[in-house]
Amino acid sequence: MQFRDLQKQYQVLKTNIDDAVHQVLATGNFISGSQVTELEMQLADYIGTKHCITCANGTDALSLALMTWNIGKGDAVFVPDFTFFASGETPAYRGAVPVFVDVEEDTFNISAESLEQAILQVKKEGRLVPRVIITVDLFGQPADYPAISKIAEKYHLLILEDGAQGFGGRIGERMGCSFGDISTTSFFPAKPLGCYGDGGAVFTDNDEWAALLRSYRIHGKGMDKYDNVHIGINSRLDTLQAAILQVKLKAFRESELRDVNQAAERYSCQLSEYVRVPFIKEGFYSSWAQYSILLDSEEERDGLQADLKGKGIPSMIYYPKPMSRQTAFQGMDCVKVDLSITERLCRRVLALPIHPYMELKEQNMVINCIKEFKL
Repeated sequence: MQFRDLQKQYQVLKTNIDDAVHQVLATGNFISGSQVTELEMQLADYIGTKHCITCANGTDALSLALMTWNIGKGDAVFVPDFTFFASGETPAYRGAVPVFVDVEEDTFNISAESLEQAILQVKKEGRLVPRVIITVDLFGQPADYPAISKIAEKYHLLILEDGAQGFGGRIGERMGCSFGDISTTSFFPAKPLGCYGDGGAVFTDNDEWAALLRSYRIHGKGMDKYDNVHIGINSRLDTLQAAILQVKLKAFRESELRDVNQAAERYSCQLSEYVRVPFIKEGFYSSWAQYSILLDSEEERDGLQADLKGKGIPSMIYYPKPMSRQTAFQGMDCVKVDLSITERLCRRVLALPIHPYMELKEQNMVINCIKEFKL
């Protein structure tokens, strides 16, 4: 059993993926081929934003956004404590201070209450200037943007939506990766929409920012690649990856998003009496980058993971350590508020295998193993 079965996905999409790859090989346009521009237009249309700028990976996407806003030394960037390292790493790399915020226990996403407490604490200390809120659409469900947007407006902060796991999620009819002043995603292979290597994208409706993003991703170029008007980076999406993503995006829209939601619903219906299953807010829709359950304790979580492994069932812990406790942030004044919910989640969370191509017999095997363990 695969945690996320990319081999099976390839077998289903093989003919179209092979044709797309062979077309790139035949034309030889490996960098900035027409497929890149076509994909950007398709992604912008799907998300509902004016601009999509692809780049080399999701971490670069975050960095490009922060470069565009000139975030740096003396700035405070508010980041959920329960997420992957890149969300806090990128502002720190720019010289800003990531200020960690607790999350909601039921959705795993950034807590509006904790966020406002952190903002007020930073303003009270007066050492840093509050600039940006990095929201993370964790495990596929968008963060609570109605609440977060009110806080951002109240304190005049920008929202950078980290939609690396949330591509395909939505609130009502509005798609994830459209809620930030700038939004980003990752095409890492295991993401809801993944390529066969690294890739990322940035979304915005702001024309001026879009122009800067396009410049920064190619060495700060101006009119051409030998006219450099900014200090930028080298972060382009390869044509081969764009061609693969065009095929995968079509499948994602037509069937994969529906099928992974059906798999998640089966888990929740069968497991809700045995473990804490994920909670999706009313009017919200998840793309299920992960299906994460909560056990009663760290000992029970570790015991279940060992039991699953013994039966050939893969599982993952997202995340075993709060970001504020990562060695890289020790000695940095990053913590302003209580982070106890994150601490508890790290000890109890366990992600089960899920993907659009999961067979019912495989899923029943996971479900029955959990039921037997809990009896």
